[in-house]
Order: sequence, then structure tokens, then C-alpha cells
Amino acid sequence: MSGEHAGLLGVLIAVLGGAIRVGTPFLFVSLGECLTEKSGRINLGLEGNLVMGAMSGYAISYLSGSAWLGVLAAGLAGALLGALHALLCQQRNVNDIAVGIALMLFGTGLAFFLGKAFIQPTAPRLPAIALGGWSGSPVVRAALEINVLFVIGALLAPAMGWFFRNARWGLMVRTVGESTDAALAMGLDVNRVRFFSTVAGGFLAGVGGSFLSLYYPGSWNEGLSSGQGLMAVALVIFARWNPVSCFYASLLFGGAAALGPALQSVGITWGYYLFNAAPYVLTLLIMIATSSSRRTLTGMPGAFTR
Repeated sequence: MSGEHAGLLGVLIAVLGGAIRVGTPFLFVSLGECLTEKSGRINLGLEGNLVMGAMSGYAISYLSGSAWLGVLAAGLAGALLGALHALLCQQRNVNDIAVGIALMLFGTGLAFFLGKAFIQPTAPRLPAIALGGWSGSPVVRAALEINVLFVIGALLAPAMGWFFRNARWGLMVRTVGESTDAALAMGLDVNRVRFFSTVAGGFLAGVGGSFLSLYYPGSWNEGLSSGQGLMAVALVIFARWNPVSCFYASLLFGGAAALGPALQSVGITWGYYLFNAAPYVLTLLIMIATSSSRRTLTGMPGAFTR
């Protein structure tokens, strides 16, 4: 194989591996936001859930010696912030978006304050599945390591799609998200459905945060998140509120984020910072493309069209 072809293959493998690693937090946060929005509520505070989950997961993993206990703790921390968001949004004349922004700042600030003691210690990390054993290149083997959380997220996406189509609770969530009046006529408790949907969405975002601190990059620090929680909102819109499409969109966002480091690995350094901005540019383009006032997006819950 020529050096040029080997370099191209290396870039493709690095982008694929990066799409999986970087896309996993996107996947969990977007699935959480998809579930929340299907119930007719927006949670812009999932960035705070993500960061709080990352800190909580790392702290409990370090203190207990179990990375999986850390994942559970991260999910519970995200669920608590989700519950707080849900309770505040149930009050009269309270705006979902304003509450989300406030809780994003609260969650990240609280995580930075409580997490100062865990910046230096090393916690147990999550296991990975090695798919690159066929290669003698350590770079290829490292790129093709798949974390168990990615597998769980990949299975969760179609399971959530089935949940919305066939499960009783899933149909209740969709009904509440489409029409409050119809839900009330059917005897559904709108606040209860939205509360549990928001809590479950927060739990998933917290689990996504544990991936950051317990696997990739695999440490806790205050610059751990790069806005995945906020970008997940654009990702859900791009995926048309479809959980399976959220999976593919997460890989797309992850691949965009991995493009710069992949090119740098084969010696292409020109435009490195420009390529690192690819996920943010992609988010901006999606928001512009979906901001038409003359049409309703396919799959958008009816609660957002009023």
C-alpha cells in the first residue's frame, strides 16, 4: 500500500474511531433531550447535567473503586437536575428556556465547586471492547476501541424508537407532547408525564457525562465539556425527533469533531483550529436551515408549534 493510501486510510480510521468516541456523549444527551422534547418540554440545561454527571461519576468511581458505580451516580446526578428543572417548569408563568439556562449555569458551577478535590486523583476507567486486534498498528488498535457505553447507547436508540411507537408510556409521552388538550381529555396527568420524561432525559445526559470523565478523555477537569449539551438540542432537531436518527447524527457530529485531530495525526496541520470548529459550524448551519417561519419541521412535537 502506498504512503498516500496508507495516510488516507489512517485518516478514515481515525475519523471513524473519533466519531464513536466523541459521538457517545452526543448520543446520550440527544436521546435524553429527544425524550424530554417528545413530552412537550425543552431542557437547555442538559449541559449542566452533562458536566455534573462527569464530576459525580469520576468522584464516585474514585471513592468506590468501581467505574460502573460512577456511571450510576452520574445518571442520578443528572436525574436530580432534571427533576429540579421539571418542578420549576410546572410553576405558572415559568419559561422552560430561561429555567434551562439557569440550571445549566447552576449545574456547571456546582460541579466545578464540588469537583476541585478530584482534579488530581486517578479514578478507575470504564472498560472497552478491542476491535482492532487484526492490526499490528497501535494507532489503529486504539482508534477501534469501542467503549461499552457506546454499545448501550446504540441499543438504546432503536429501543427508544420502539418505546415511542408501541409502549403505553411511550404513547402517553407522545400524546402529551402533541396536544395538552387531547392528553387531558384522555385523563392523562400532563405534569406527571413531563416530570418523568424530563427526569429520564436528565439521567441519560448524566450518563453521557460519565463517558467523558471515565473513558474519553478519561479525567475530570473544568474544561471537560465542549458544549455537547447545548449542541444536542440542534442535533435533535436535525434528527427530526427520531431516536435512531439521533444515533446517526451523533456519529456525524463526533466525526466532525474528530476530523482536525485525524488530519493532524498524518501531518496535516494547516487549518487545524478551523477543523476543530466543525461541530459548532455544523450546529449553526442546522439552526439556520431549520429556522423557517413558513413551515413546520417533520416530527416536531405539536406543543412547539403553538
